[in-house]
Amino acid sequence: MQVQQPLDLRGMKLFRGLIGPEEQRHLVEGLRDVVRAAPLFHPVTSSGKQMSVRMTSAGRFGWVSDRQGYRYSETHPAGIPWPAIPEIALEVWRMVSGTERMPECCLINFYDAGAKMGMHQDRDEADFDQPVVSISLGDEALFRVGNLTRGGRTESVWLSSGDVLVMGAEARLLYHGVDRIKAGSSMLLPRGGRINLTLRVVT
Repeated sequence: MQVQQPLDLRGMKLFRGLIGPEEQRHLVEGLRDVVRAAPLFHPVTSSGKQMSVRMTSAGRFGWVSDRQGYRYSETHPAGIPWPAIPEIALEVWRMVSGTERMPECCLINFYDAGAKMGMHQDRDEADFDQPVVSISLGDEALFRVGNLTRGGRTESVWLSSGDVLVMGAEARLLYHGVDRIKAGSSMLLPRGGRINLTLRVVT
């Protein structure tokens, strides 16, 4: 992996194709080990609505959502500890995060062809000075970024397999979401779909 000059997306840094095809395949193999240890699950919002994405986590903490609200937990909903974060993901963090701290959570979201993610902020962490690093694998996703408050003009960009996005500094709390997935746009995952990893410092 070699870092190129990133594109600017409202202060977010977009590194196009940072992770090469072979490294993507190795990372997917590592994620299969994570999912075997901590299976994907459908989170539920506090109102009881099931999200369209399936998720799991790796690291010291995992992000969970249920009728009790959004939070980090040291255990999977099944009561088991989260597995370790794959080394390739940690290498990406070291290359682009700009911080000496290491991620305590790697949230893994799986999007099938019909899944999406509404506009939201990542604000369940304790220190907003620490960035969120997002890795895209598999089918392309239409990523939309807004403002520090809901509403207003937004911008959208297609994220491709191997792209890395860094949300830091003033862009750390921008609203963002995924509007749709372009099914069949990548051959990385045999059954299609998109995997999104977000690495975060929690405490």
